[in-house]
Amino acid sequence: MSDDPHARPILTAHRAGLLGCHSCGRVWPEDQRRCKRCGARLHPPDRRGLQAVWAWWLAGLIMYVPANLYPMMSTQTFAGLAGNSEATIVEGVLELIHHGSYDIAAIVFVASIVVPIAKFLSIAWLAMVAGRPATAEQAHSRLKVFEVVEFVGRWSMIDVFVVAILSALVQLGFVASIHPGPAAACFALSVAFTMLSAQSFDARLIWRGLPLRRRGK
Repeated sequence: MSDDPHARPILTAHRAGLLGCHSCGRVWPEDQRRCKRCGARLHPPDRRGLQAVWAWWLAGLIMYVPANLYPMMSTQTFAGLAGNSEATIVEGVLELIHHGSYDIAAIVFVASIVVPIAKFLSIAWLAMVAGRPATAEQAHSRLKVFEVVEFVGRWSMIDVFVVAILSALVQLGFVASIHPGPAAACFALSVAFTMLSAQSFDARLIWRGLPLRRRGK
């Protein structure tokens, strides 16, 4: 065999006759039916599984539209005598900027606008390139994108958490009260659906398109 690292064959679990567990990552022989570590059922990676990814992705995108059009929370002061105010996510960011709370406005904007849109684009891109030809470097880049999507998923509920906390704390009866708006439920469902979409994605498909040998530089 040549000593050139770019001429060496790229050995994957699939080409070695092994099957990786989708739950814990442990590899087993292809004839193994269940993972002896976590008990999960073993199944080979299949692009047909991307149908679930796209279904959850579309559901999350549909719920994300009303999450930005409807008010996130409503504030009532003096039983409505001093007026009621409702704000969408964007209006809330602009109001925070108006009051000089630039740091909080930046956090809400990134968590509620930038991160969800980036997640939608990243999951869609991963689903389109999964199982397609790629170099080892491209496969590693795709894996990093997938890991980032999984990591930021747990921080996507910041708006819902803020509304829930304010609704629980600011209940002063006749003086003032804060109630969650319809956008809070839509946003929570959108985040949940995108998380299910990411979890439905089989990361093993990232390595199925690797060539038998590295390309020379």
